[in-house]
Amino acid sequence: MGLIKEKIKFNKNMNRREFAKYASSVAILLTNGNILEATELYVEEWQKKKVKLRFVVASDGHYGQPDTEYEKYFETLVAIINQEHTKNPFAFCMINGDIIHDDKRHYPAAKKVLDKLKPTYYVSQGNHDHVSPQEWEFIWNMPVNLDFTIKENTFLIATTSDEKGSYLCPDVKWMTAKLEEHHQQKNIFIFIHINPGKQTNNAVDCPELFDVFAKHKNIKAVFNGHDHDEEGIKMKNEIPFIFDAHFGGNWGTEYKGFRVVELLADNTMLTYIMNPLERINETTL
Repeated sequence: MGLIKEKIKFNKNMNRREFAKYASSVAILLTNGNILEATELYVEEWQKKKVKLRFVVASDGHYGQPDTEYEKYFETLVAIINQEHTKNPFAFCMINGDIIHDDKRHYPAAKKVLDKLKPTYYVSQGNHDHVSPQEWEFIWNMPVNLDFTIKENTFLIATTSDEKGSYLCPDVKWMTAKLEEHHQQKNIFIFIHINPGKQTNNAVDCPELFDVFAKHKNIKAVFNGHDHDEEGIKMKNEIPFIFDAHFGGNWGTEYKGFRVVELLADNTMLTYIMNPLERINETTL
């Protein structure tokens, strides 16, 4: 089950020789759910592909956690995402849970920093985001369960916690209704803070959710936060569950970064981690 990393610097102007030098480290998530490691054979074809949609996912900032440089972590994240957005725009930014660390008095300060993001941003509730659904909507001007669409792609954001910080499965009734509503869309991307497939030590087990997922072949990927030491892709029932480590907090990967996702014209998805200044994604599968 895949753990994906990458250690390259790459841009659309990179020539064939330069790309070939690094291509063996690039992980490409194909439309059939398989993960391909590029070689020089793919270079010319890959460079011709067009990015149709580009977005960024970051999680676990833990604003307010004692003995951490949380203010610096938030400012760094925003500055680098804005820098990347200026060079190559993102459709949106997803902050996938654990925005603050337990004390809801930190929300105004955390939001003030995130409001500096140049791309539109969305948020999901994690187990350290201790507020009621009503408080959440008042703070962020969006509900804990939310859907939006960009052309033929739909995005579902669902809470996996509550005011007490419980580890919960997403609302299956809501998820079922939204998957049915958007069943004609080409792709559905799902954002939930806690992994629902028991794929990590800190995950939950949601078999009813997977029964629902099985009926919808247009689920392109599920994005999870929560596990600060998870930076790769894990497959379950042909669905990729994609992690992005953390951009704050006091444990996890040595770096604090975020994930970039690029959906290409042939519906292939390329994704990598920014650590936060370099693209990385070495893989063992």
